[in-house]
Amino acid sequence: MPDAIAQSREAAETIARRSYGKLIAFLAARTGNVAEAEDTLSDAFAAALVDWPVKGVPQSPEAWLITVARRKGIDAARRRRSAEYAADSVSLITQELQDLAVTVLDDTQIPDERLALMFACAHPAIDAGLRAPLILQTVLGFDAATVASAFLISPTTMGQRLVRAKAKIKQAGIPFRVPERNELGGRLAAVLEAIYAIFAEGWSDPAGTETRRRNLAEEGIWLGRLVVTLLPEEPEALGLLALILHAEARRGARRDAQGEYVPLADQNPASWDHAMIEEAEALLSRASQFGAIGRYQLEAAIQSAHVVRRRTGQSDWTAIEKLYGALAALTHSPVVAINRAVAVAETRGPAAGLDLLDSVAADARLNDYQPYWAARAKLLTQAGDLAAAENAYDRAIGLEADPAVRRFLQHRRAALRQSAS
Repeated sequence: MPDAIAQSREAAETIARRSYGKLIAFLAARTGNVAEAEDTLSDAFAAALVDWPVKGVPQSPEAWLITVARRKGIDAARRRRSAEYAADSVSLITQELQDLAVTVLDDTQIPDERLALMFACAHPAIDAGLRAPLILQTVLGFDAATVASAFLISPTTMGQRLVRAKAKIKQAGIPFRVPERNELGGRLAAVLEAIYAIFAEGWSDPAGTETRRRNLAEEGIWLGRLVVTLLPEEPEALGLLALILHAEARRGARRDAQGEYVPLADQNPASWDHAMIEEAEALLSRASQFGAIGRYQLEAAIQSAHVVRRRTGQSDWTAIEKLYGALAALTHSPVVAINRAVAVAETRGPAAGLDLLDSVAADARLNDYQPYWAARAKLLTQAGDLAAAENAYDRAIGLEADPAVRRFLQHRRAALRQSAS
């Protein structure tokens, strides 16, 4: 029995990692209720952990979970059949019972409607600032704290806003479908932002050691390719795919043979995935033909200016500084300002870079943002202010969760102390 329990739990975790968003999208598209889809799927997974150790993991586990989740939704609708819900509940029960009479027979018959769910979450009826966070939670199952950390918002505030946004989808009857081109408007921007955040979550765990983040980079690339297939003339969709392919091409170079962190400046270009880089360059070239420059094209162009090192031996820092300047004017992002400061330090010296960092230092969101302190430590070191640099390294080390990056920063601080003695 212990082996059966362990095998069942492993099977459930594998399905949750691989198919959570697909299952939520399938359930929510049929009821129009994202919160209920999450609740019933959670109940179905709980039921699986009771049933599978005894009866074995079913041949089509996703179909099993879908069937159980839909039956639990029917049970919930029956329980709440009271005056104001009677009509809706009876209609839902009738439809669900009819659908269950022809329940999918295996996992291959469950359509992947994640992109439709993403566009539903990006509907104009949803607050613009919540569209991408909502997509992250519904498609990936991240808790509010994880989503909040990606958008520099407190977990409590984010949780409350996400609950209201899910309720809005049901109340407004928002359809689960990919909109026509004339309906895209601002919805595409939120979908692209969420895909980028999905990729970034996987990118932040390069060793693939965290179950929650495993394979997310591949998911982000898959979704990016899907959007490009559906919208081949959208320059920002092309730009986003180019950007994440450029980043993914360097994944293997981010750790050495001992698993230690290697920053971009120290990576060997020969270890990058050159076929992926060429694909990214072709996508960026296609995007440029439409004459509508946006955030993702600029970010992809920055990556392109870095991979010039394959041919010249060094990044094109002049181009990188100009591109970050354009990106800063477009986004007004403190994160972009940090990267721009690093580029300016390369072209105009550390003092100029520190001036830019000082211009965003008052932003409270950066107090606990590790890259800000790491960048500050590096530029202070270059400027010769070793005491301040050491303090900045202390902050960066304390904020860093990745052990390999933390060791890298500790080595930098140790070298700083040695040079000061």
